[in-house]
Amino acid sequence: MDSKEVALDLFPYLKVYKDGTLERVAGVEVVPPGLDPETDVLSKDIVMEPEIGVSARIYRPNLASEGQKLPLVLYFHGGAFCVASPAFPNYHNCLNKLVAEANVVALSVAYRLVPEHPLPTAYEDSWAALQWVASHKDKQGNQESWIKDYAEFENVFLAGDSAGANIAHHLALRIKESGLGHKLKILGIAMIHPYFWGSNPIGSELNDRMRKELVDKWWLYVCPSDKGCDDPLINPFVDGSPGLAGLACDGILVIVAEKDILKDRGVLYYGEVVKSGWKGKAEIMETEGEDHVFHIFNPDCDKAKSLIKRLASFLNQGKAPAE
Repeated sequence: MDSKEVALDLFPYLKVYKDGTLERVAGVEVVPPGLDPETDVLSKDIVMEPEIGVSARIYRPNLASEGQKLPLVLYFHGGAFCVASPAFPNYHNCLNKLVAEANVVALSVAYRLVPEHPLPTAYEDSWAALQWVASHKDKQGNQESWIKDYAEFENVFLAGDSAGANIAHHLALRIKESGLGHKLKILGIAMIHPYFWGSNPIGSELNDRMRKELVDKWWLYVCPSDKGCDDPLINPFVDGSPGLAGLACDGILVIVAEKDILKDRGVLYYGEVVKSGWKGKAEIMETEGEDHVFHIFNPDCDKAKSLIKRLASFLNQGKAPAE
């Protein structure tokens, strides 16, 4: 029996004890990379920024030939910025399925987690991963063979679920002002059950005080600031947030789940993008009867398979038609 006294129970992610120690209760399991026999997808772990410890798990179809350039997907996992990793079995399984279905190269980024690495570290690590990918276009840049030999730099996507979808949004805003778009063509961002929030409740949040308070609690722990749940990092519609017209991509796919407390924020995001003057094509998909990131925890159900197929279709929009 644990005799330590809990100071903060951040259900379902972690516990903080009064002696200052931390226990993650979700997202801690890991599996090694390698060849997945079910999907015939290969993966390996790489270190992109050894000075700061930013790493990733990279995936490709086992049967891909070096002359065959494939779309490149930078994937950012969820976990409220404080748990999980690309090696978490559920994410590893999801990426194997996605790479097999879409026939893409995927880079699943292991950004560093709160509280050991306070925000905006997760955003900066993810930006470093994008810069690392772009450096492969330089003669003196990085030379990771799976990127050089298999990835198409004119066919790049940012994708993520929950906190990872939030990261993808912020990276797409940052690209435009950075000049990185001269090296990489970001065709789209795919946002699965995006983690956006705000102080004032909307939609189903009005009638679900318990879950509203739970999500409030997560964010206030992850990003303690005087802005609270209206920090531009979590609420993209408050004063001071960058305009959505500046998203540096041609397409956006927002996927929401009917029973997810975050659903109304995703629907709002889609609507605001459409109204913003952004020049691309925005799409939205809702899964009926399901809750937050159901496809990660129940990947073999029919609705999870439909989600992966829809995501794969979005990732293939830039491919040349077969002759």
